[in-house]
Amino acid sequence: MEFNELEKVKESTLFGQVSALGHEQVVFCHDQATGLKAIIGIHNTVLGPALGGTRMWNYATENEALTDVLRLSRGMTYKAAITGLNIGGGKAVIIGDASTMKTEAFLRRFGKFIDSLGGKYWTAEDVNMKTRDMEFIGMETRYVTGLPQTMGGGGDPSPVTAYGTYLGMKATAKKVYGNDGLEGKKIGVQGVGQVGMYLVDHLTKEGAKVFITDISEEKLSAVAGETGAKVVGMEDIYDLDMDIYAPCALGATLNDDTISRLKCQIVAGAANNQLADEQKHGYMLMDKSITYAPDFLINAGGLINVYEEYLGDYSEKRTYTMAENIYSTCLEILNTAENDKTSSQEAAIKLAEKRIDDIGRLKLSR
Repeated sequence: MEFNELEKVKESTLFGQVSALGHEQVVFCHDQATGLKAIIGIHNTVLGPALGGTRMWNYATENEALTDVLRLSRGMTYKAAITGLNIGGGKAVIIGDASTMKTEAFLRRFGKFIDSLGGKYWTAEDVNMKTRDMEFIGMETRYVTGLPQTMGGGGDPSPVTAYGTYLGMKATAKKVYGNDGLEGKKIGVQGVGQVGMYLVDHLTKEGAKVFITDISEEKLSAVAGETGAKVVGMEDIYDLDMDIYAPCALGATLNDDTISRLKCQIVAGAANNQLADEQKHGYMLMDKSITYAPDFLINAGGLINVYEEYLGDYSEKRTYTMAENIYSTCLEILNTAENDKTSSQEAAIKLAEKRIDDIGRLKLSR
């Protein structure tokens, strides 16, 4: 698939959007009684059932929600493949205000939709969804992960996501600076939600000089107070004289405008789909001599956490051990990209697609 096909998602017909990124199935869920409107995207199940979180967001349009779920579910396929997990890629989005619409009935109705897929898609938490929400969803389906540890689940995956992102950042620093130490490095973290706040904690404990921004003043105040990080404006983050930019909020923050403003050597963060255009903006970063750690690789810790839960007999120790492999894989990707004179995003996608193709051929040969 050509990278420019991503642009077709926003402009083509409904089936054109689905086929542009190679999806197997898209499910539209609607319940009049609860007001539920959701979309489940199943991208690829060659490696196993699709596993990916549910995001709830007050999208401006339904087409915006569709574009998001298509891109996110595709990213989950690559995330699972490059991390060596035997699962496919899927994602769900719920349209609406999470602060007012989420009720037990609302979430349980969504659980019924997931159950109707018979295990082809397993869910977990994502933006604006918590472990308590997974409990309600789990009342109607067994195809749910991210349950509390008291119920045998892995609990909140955010700490593992942050840990993997931290290791990916250190691996990228090793590639750029010759060592992976972050002490004294100026790092701008965009977004201090569940993942961002844990990442800031890792960075400040190592002695990095951290700058943070977020749409929530409350979160900024809390994280700054606990870690000593310095608060900057939402738009000011792009103009900072920093060593590393860490996008940890929503996607597409790397675009024509922002890349031209960046004054850093590394981009390594936890947000999904950071590149607004994978091909164009991956190479724009290269042209500015900015080394990019592919997002779907270094933010895979959360998926590893729910994958361990999906397998059964969850082990926190085993989860963190698996997440440590992100460091070596990231270095491998960056070295491959340098040798092939290609973008790190393209190198990472090729590696993920090779594994999917190899396993697909193996299954066909049986």
